[in-house]
Amino acid sequence: MKIYIYQKEGWANFKWDNEKLLSLLGKVRNLQGKLVGKMESLGFDLRNEATLETLTLDVIKSNEIEGEILDREQVRSSLARRLGMEISGLIPSDRDVEGVVEMMLDATQNYSLPLTKERLFDWHAALFPTGRSGMYKMIVGNWRDDSTGPMQVVSGALGKEKVHYQAPDASTIENEINQFLEWFNKNEGQDPVIKAGIAHLWFVTIHPFEDGNGRIARAITDMQLAKSDGISQRFYSMSAQISRERKQYYNNLEKTQKGTVEITNWLEWFLMCLFNALNSSNQVLGKVIYKHKFWNLNATKLQNDRQKLLLNKLLDGFDGKLTSSKWAKITKCSTDTALRDIQDLINKNILRKTEGGGRSTSYELVDIE
Repeated sequence: MKIYIYQKEGWANFKWDNEKLLSLLGKVRNLQGKLVGKMESLGFDLRNEATLETLTLDVIKSNEIEGEILDREQVRSSLARRLGMEISGLIPSDRDVEGVVEMMLDATQNYSLPLTKERLFDWHAALFPTGRSGMYKMIVGNWRDDSTGPMQVVSGALGKEKVHYQAPDASTIENEINQFLEWFNKNEGQDPVIKAGIAHLWFVTIHPFEDGNGRIARAITDMQLAKSDGISQRFYSMSAQISRERKQYYNNLEKTQKGTVEITNWLEWFLMCLFNALNSSNQVLGKVIYKHKFWNLNATKLQNDRQKLLLNKLLDGFDGKLTSSKWAKITKCSTDTALRDIQDLINKNILRKTEGGGRSTSYELVDIE
């Protein structure tokens, strides 16, 4: 019985209803244009800061979808170093963080270069620098071989597993990928946003690697969306929106992979997800613009680099509550010095005590607006 899309007649010759997608596609393209125009008016430094924030979110959320939790500060530090940005408080990054950052930057900064098998192998090797997925040794930088059985997407407890999807046999991967890459690298006048939606579905359906297929599919999507924007700087995160719509994402993917080559419903969901991602970008841009205004107002009021470091952490989203003991630990100073730093900022109306108190006093930024 032919269950999956790649077993159906006309596989990879996808069809969709242009009229049904036209209105939504128009809204997406209009929003893309407005967003790019808005960012170009902000100036070089703000655009870089927005790109850093967006890519940090993109890397974290793409991994989070797969259950991989990365340290935000490590991701941000790795991206800043590779983008040549001088920011305070940079920290070393683990190899797995460096790998996923390398992949994302190659996809988005070098979007105009062809996508090749070697490039995909490099991305895969970067994702798994130890040659393992968790505790399990795996094939890295090459296609899966199905030596332990067919590649399946499974959920449920042991003995009660549910198979959501079974990928094409490993023996077909080389041919499948060749067709995909030939299509992806051609410029046939197809709308680039529609192409991003097709590319995501097509690659994740082939599922050519033992692990990392979802993250690589999202990198390919970002690469194609960068082409559609015509710029390497990123101001919205598709992965962050997919993470928010994770249940719908997997449901639509499974339904499409068990359907026919008529993929209008998948593309409709993809366009709506992208539309929501573009709208959500206002949060990132608002944060960047607020930070810019904050430093224009307060940059000359600081006494030392410790204050600058902690204020930046608060502006970027401090994890938990800021106390004098946390201040001392992060800046490697005494508690008395931390209290003097904090009191100085309170006197200058930059910090204030958090309402409610508790066992220890905590502090927050005074809203400049």
